Amino acid sequence: RYEDRLCVPRVDDFQERIIEEAHSSKYSINPGSTKMYHDLRKVYWWSSMKKGIVEFVANCPNCQQVKVEHQRPAGMAQDIELPKLKCG
Repeated sequence: RYEDRLCVPRVDDFQERIIEEAHSSKYSINPGSTKMYHDLRKVYWWSSMKKGIVEFVANCPNCQQVKVEHQRPAGMAQDIELPKLKCG
């Protein structure tokens, strides 16, 4: 244990299996690396945990399709009218 979290060794793909399970859970489908890291770190710990999660999400085709930059833009920005101020 490390700070009340389970230490996960680099044995038999334990770390990858935990990431895959968290990623495919019906409660958090494609959560993104930051949310996934924050959720998993509540229970687990291992060296380079965040890096492993970031790499997993970066290689997930579904996550890449869902990313904001792959979505259509909302539209053109609208000008806002500024009040005219009198000086002097």
